[in-house]
Amino acid sequence: MITVQDAHRLIAASTVRYAPAVSVPLSKLQGRVLAEDVRAGFPMPRFTNAAMDGFAVRHEEITGTSENNPVMLPVAQELAAGALSTAPLLPGTCARIMTGAPVPEGTDTVVPFELTSGFDSDKVGFYKAPAKGANIRHEGEEVSTGTLLVTAGTRITAAEIAILATFGIASAMVSAQPKISVITVGDELRIPGENIERLAIYNSNLPMLEACIEASGAIVQQSRQLRDDRQAIKKALAAAIAESDMIITAGGISTGQFDFMHEELEALGVEQKFWKVAQKPGKPLYFGTTASGKLVFSLPGNPVSSLVCFLEYCMTAITLMQGAMPSRKFQASLDEPFPADRKRHRFLFGHVRSDDGTLRCRLSEQTESHMLTTLTGANCLIETPPSPEPLPAGAQVSCSLLPWTMSL
Repeated sequence: MITVQDAHRLIAASTVRYAPAVSVPLSKLQGRVLAEDVRAGFPMPRFTNAAMDGFAVRHEEITGTSENNPVMLPVAQELAAGALSTAPLLPGTCARIMTGAPVPEGTDTVVPFELTSGFDSDKVGFYKAPAKGANIRHEGEEVSTGTLLVTAGTRITAAEIAILATFGIASAMVSAQPKISVITVGDELRIPGENIERLAIYNSNLPMLEACIEASGAIVQQSRQLRDDRQAIKKALAAAIAESDMIITAGGISTGQFDFMHEELEALGVEQKFWKVAQKPGKPLYFGTTASGKLVFSLPGNPVSSLVCFLEYCMTAITLMQGAMPSRKFQASLDEPFPADRKRHRFLFGHVRSDDGTLRCRLSEQTESHMLTTLTGANCLIETPPSPEPLPAGAQVSCSLLPWTMSL
C-alpha cells in the first residue's frame, strides 16, 4: 500500500501528453486544451478610436470653455462605428463621432455629448473641456502585434473564445481528446430504467463516470456493464485496451471471491504500478500501464469511493494527457471538527464558501463510501493527511473544487 503522494508521482511519471494536436473551429473549442501559443496578429485597438459618443476636437480650441461662455464649432464630419476612412479635420471645426469610430487626423480629444449642446445641430456649443486626450482609445494600447494572447495548455472557455474571435482566429490547434473506455462489473447491478429485483441495485457508477469523463474534456470510447464473469471481463478489457487511450473500471478490484479484475489485467499484460492506496475512501485503487503506455485505472465499486478516485487521480491523468496542468488545491478553515484517520489520507465531500474574505468549509452530512447523498450541496473535496486525532474546528485543510462547481 502506497501513500497518496506516491500514487500521484507514479501516475504523473506514467502519463505522456496525448498526440497529435488537431485543428478545431472556433465554435467547437469550448473545453478543449490549446496545443500551441496564440499571439496577436495585429495591435488592439487596431486603430485609434472614440471611447464615447461625442465630438472629436482639437483640445486647444475648447480650452477655457464654460456653460456661460461656450465655444461654438461647426460639425465638419460625422463618423459612425464601422467607418472605413476619415479625412483630416479642418481647424476650427469638430467631428460628430460614435463609440468605436476612428478618430480623424488632427484631433486629440473626444468630448462626450453630455458636455455639449448635443447632436441636433450642425453647430455645437461646448460647455466643458475634459482633459486633453480624454475618451480616446489609442492604437495598440491594449495589445501590440506579437503579444502572447493565450498560452499552450490553457483549457478554453468563453473568455478565450472571445479573445481568439477578436483577433480573427477562426480555428486553433488543440490537444486531441483522449479516448476512454469505462467498464463496471457486478451481478447485482442493473441499468437505470430496467425492472429491478428486490435485492438488485441500480448502477450509478457507469453514468457518473461517463459524465466525469466528458466533463474532463475526453471522449467515452465505449461503456460496458458486465456481470461477474471472468471471460466476459477479459474480453471487454482486451477490446477496451485495443481501442482506448485510458481504461477505467469500477468494481471487481478488491479481494473477494468474484473479484477478477486484477488477475485479468495481469493476464492481458498490464503492468501494475500500484494497488491499494493509504486513503479513505478508495483504498483498493489499482493503477497500471500497457506495453504501449496506455493507462488503466480500476476503481472500487462503492460510488463515493469511485468518484473520489476519479477526481483525485483519473481526472489528473486526463488533464496531463491533454497538455494542461491540474487545478491547484487551496486552503480553507473548518467550521467543525474533521474525522481524520490515524493511518490513511482522508477525503470527504463538503461545501466551501468565502466568509468576509476568508475561505471556510463544512462537511457534508453523510460520510460513508456508499452514500451518494453526500454530494447533495457539496462543491468541494476536502482532504487531510493521517492524524492521530480529529482536526479541530478552525484548522486549515486542503480543498479542491468539484469540476461542476460554478461559484463559491
